[in-house]
Amino acid sequence: MERLKRKLQWLINYYHLGRSILANIIYGFPSRRLKVIGVTGTDGKTTTSHLIYHILKSTGRKVALISSVSARIGDEEMETGLHRTTPDAFEMQPIIKRIADKGFEYLVLETTSHALDQNRVYGIKYEVGVSTNVTPEHLDYHKTYANLLRTKAKLLLRAKTSIVNKDDGSFSELSEYLKSKGKPFFTYSLKAQADFIFDFNKSSKKGVTSFNNYNYLAAYSVCTQLGIDKDKIVDSLKSFSLPEGRVEKVFEKGPIIYVDFAHTPNSFRNVLPELKKDLKKDGLLIHVFGSAGLRDEKKRPDMGSASGEYADIVILTEEDYRTEDPEKICREVAIGLEKHGFKKQNTSLFRNKKTYLVNIHRNEAIRIALTIAKKNDVIVCTGKSHERSLARGTKEFPWHEKTEILKALNSK
Repeated sequence: MERLKRKLQWLINYYHLGRSILANIIYGFPSRRLKVIGVTGTDGKTTTSHLIYHILKSTGRKVALISSVSARIGDEEMETGLHRTTPDAFEMQPIIKRIADKGFEYLVLETTSHALDQNRVYGIKYEVGVSTNVTPEHLDYHKTYANLLRTKAKLLLRAKTSIVNKDDGSFSELSEYLKSKGKPFFTYSLKAQADFIFDFNKSSKKGVTSFNNYNYLAAYSVCTQLGIDKDKIVDSLKSFSLPEGRVEKVFEKGPIIYVDFAHTPNSFRNVLPELKKDLKKDGLLIHVFGSAGLRDEKKRPDMGSASGEYADIVILTEEDYRTEDPEKICREVAIGLEKHGFKKQNTSLFRNKKTYLVNIHRNEAIRIALTIAKKNDVIVCTGKSHERSLARGTKEFPWHEKTEILKALNSK
C-alpha cells in the first residue's frame, strides 16, 4: 500500500510539473519580469511575507503579495484563506502575469513544501529565497524530516540569493545540504555571528514577541540584501501590523481573547508562553484547539504536550477533521495532555487547572471557554485564524474564527 501511495504521488508530481511548464509557456514566463521573493519554513512564513511586502511598499517600491491570507495587487486584495498556501500553476501564473503587466517590480510569494514537492512553483524565477525555520510537520506526506528539509531547500537552491536562519535547529543539516549542492547562502541570527544581525526589540519601543522578532529579522535580511536603506527598513517596521489571525487580539474587556494560526507543536511553544504574559492576578490560560484530519497524525500527542506545558485549561475541538473521526483525533491529542497531568472533565462547569474537555463542535467549544473564563484570564483559539471554512467530511462549511467569537460574546 505504501509503495502504491509513493507511485501515485510521483504521478501527481509529474502531472503538476507538466501543468507548470504549460502554464509558464502560455502566460509567457511572467516571473522573469519580476523580482520574486520566496518565503518558506514551517512557522512564520505568512508574517515574514507580509513584513517584506510592507517594507518594500513603505519604501516606495511597486510590490505585490501572494500569501495564505491574501493576494494583494495594488489596491486590489483577494482572499486566499482556504487550506492551501500556494495555488496551482494555472491559478498562479495568470496572477503573476497580471502583476508583471501592471508594471510591478517585486512579488513576495509564500511558498510551501507541498508546492515545491509537487512542482506547482516550477518555472518561477526567484530572486531571493528565505527560510524561517524547519521543524517536523507534514511527515504524513514527506515521510521523514530529511525529506521535508530537502524539499524546503528546493526554494533556496533555485533562488539567485538564499538566506537561512542560523539560530534554527535545522541550520546544521540544512547548511550541510546546501553546501553539498554547491549553493552559497547568507545567514541571519540573534545569537551568533551572521551576515545579518538585527534585533527589532532593541531598536524600537514597540516590542514584539520573541518568535516574531525572528520574522522581523528575516524580513530585514531580505530587504537589506535587496539594497533597501537600513534606516528606512527600521522606520517601516515600526508601522507594521500583523496580518489577520496572527496573535490577533479579538477582545480585551474582560478575558483577553486571541486567535492565532498556530497548528504545530513548535508554534504552540512559541505562542503560548508569550500570551501567558498577559495573565493578570490568578488568571488562567485557556487554550481551544484541535488537529487536522488526514494530516500529520504523529504530531497530535506532541501538540497536546506542547499545550499542556503552558495552558491551564484546554478545550479540544474540531479543526478540519475531513473524513476522520474527530473524537479519535481529540483522544490522540489528549495523550500528550495527560502526560502533563491533565484530567478529562465531562462537564463544562469546571475551572480547575490541569483539566481538559472535549467538544467536537468548534462554536460550542468557544462558548464553553467564554463560560469558564473570568476577567483576568486569557483565551486563545488556535489553528483556524484567518481561514474561511471548516472541512467536515468531504465538504467545506463557512467558518471565520473571529466572527464566531464575537457572535458568542454577543449572545452571553
